[in-house]
Amino acid sequence: MVENKEIVLTKDGMAKLREELEYLKTEKRKEVSEKIKEARSFGDLSENAEYDEAKNEQAEVESRINTIVNMLKYARVIDDSEIANDTVGLGVTVVIREVGEDDEETYAIVTTTETDPVNNKISQDSPVGSALMGHKVGDTVTVDSPAGKIDFEIVSITKNV
Repeated sequence: MVENKEIVLTKDGMAKLREELEYLKTEKRKEVSEKIKEARSFGDLSENAEYDEAKNEQAEVESRINTIVNMLKYARVIDDSEIANDTVGLGVTVVIREVGEDDEETYAIVTTTETDPVNNKISQDSPVGSALMGHKVGDTVTVDSPAGKIDFEIVSITKNV
């Protein structure tokens, strides 16, 4: 659990955390409560797998709620004025192209908390993110990947906050 440490988030990241917290507190708690209630109706709790599973889920939900509450307590949203649109950093969307290739890839650079590779949101601490940090349009950066070193050219940078 994060304690007394500033958590830097984008506006989108802050909104998503608040949305998740609201969902967990309202809908998910009720859903888990219903599962526990239903499992209790099956009788003997000492050998009731459904009850144990529901109680474990309840513990996970409460743990996640506590984690989010603590994160929000120490969260700071990146101010738009802190984001440069000419250098790769938190809060930008960057378009890159592997040197010698035509296909472009677009990534939003976000904090570790907001990472979502499926939606092309990568952490500034990821191999690609950390290689890109601080670079400008036209720069070529080398990324260490499991397949070896890959060179990427930065095509464009825009603010995503």
